[in-house]
Amino acid sequence: MNILDKYLLQQFGRNLVLVLAAFAAIYVLVDFFERIDNFIDAGKSTSLALRYLVLKVPSIVEQLMPVCILLAGILTLGLLSYNNELIALQAGGVSAIRVMAPIAAGGLLCTFVVLAAWQWLLPATVSANNRIWYEEVQHKVPQGIYRHPRFYYKGEKGFYTYMEYDPQEMRFGNFFYSAWDDEYHLAVSIYAKTATWQQEKGWYFQEGQLKTRTADGDYSVEMFAGVSYNLPDTPSELFIPEYKDMELSLAGLYREAGASMKRGDPAKLQVFHGRLSSIFLGLPLLLVGLPMVLLVHRKWGRDLSLAIPASCVLAFLAWISWGALQSLAKAGYIHPALASWFIHFLVAGAGIYAIRKQAE
Repeated sequence: MNILDKYLLQQFGRNLVLVLAAFAAIYVLVDFFERIDNFIDAGKSTSLALRYLVLKVPSIVEQLMPVCILLAGILTLGLLSYNNELIALQAGGVSAIRVMAPIAAGGLLCTFVVLAAWQWLLPATVSANNRIWYEEVQHKVPQGIYRHPRFYYKGEKGFYTYMEYDPQEMRFGNFFYSAWDDEYHLAVSIYAKTATWQQEKGWYFQEGQLKTRTADGDYSVEMFAGVSYNLPDTPSELFIPEYKDMELSLAGLYREAGASMKRGDPAKLQVFHGRLSSIFLGLPLLLVGLPMVLLVHRKWGRDLSLAIPASCVLAFLAWISWGALQSLAKAGYIHPALASWFIHFLVAGAGIYAIRKQAE
């Protein structure tokens, strides 16, 4: 690494820390004042609320990193222009691409640091955060767990397990329910290849077996092609909360995405591509933001007052477009991979084209 690369990386790192600290501080303060009433109403101490906020910092950094990478790159290149260092470098025969390369490398390095944090740090901090917020503050203890390849849920009077589910159609595959009486005798068990729920009619089971305990202590077994049977829980209680996906590591979410695709459910795949692409969004934004600083430098000289707002608007538009595509993917209109990565290739392509034009 030569002196120029080291200098640019140091400037980028300092600006990134500055921007990230400022945005994270604002985020933490807003979140604190929004949630402190919930902690007080639940009878929890201020120290628990502060612990909640400290544990949330890593996930805040993950969310803010793409925009902060863009702003840090804009500030680094903009300050070079403001201090006439950019002119000096260009006068010495250093091309614009040569100046932007270390900044882009710094953005890529930060992206990989966030990926490493997602794998080894975020699962623990997010899990602890969710336990504080949902269990201690809101008193919502999740009863469902997933152990490949089945889902398990502790209901009001018994246990549920199933392998596939469709939350839109309220349909479960390879469904099994069992309940016991006060003397720990099996009271009822029902297995069905398919279990569906209708708001007015309740539970309906297809192709399975119903086993019930009779008054004399024996059991009655019925094989059925289709039967309605009343269970004490509704399907909305059987689904594992969506926030549990945020507790998974990169490898864990990838495994669950593969397992869900085998069940014909693309939901986990959409979550995986969505989270991964959100982390990598900073680099395409940086590639298109840096030539914008050069354009401002050429037309208006030492001026950051236009480059920074223009870059923020660009980041906002890219983020809104990315979010809209994510919504379309959730609705099943487009493939999750296309929804997650289309904006990246589009913005990165535009940025590379702009960089080459500015370097001419």
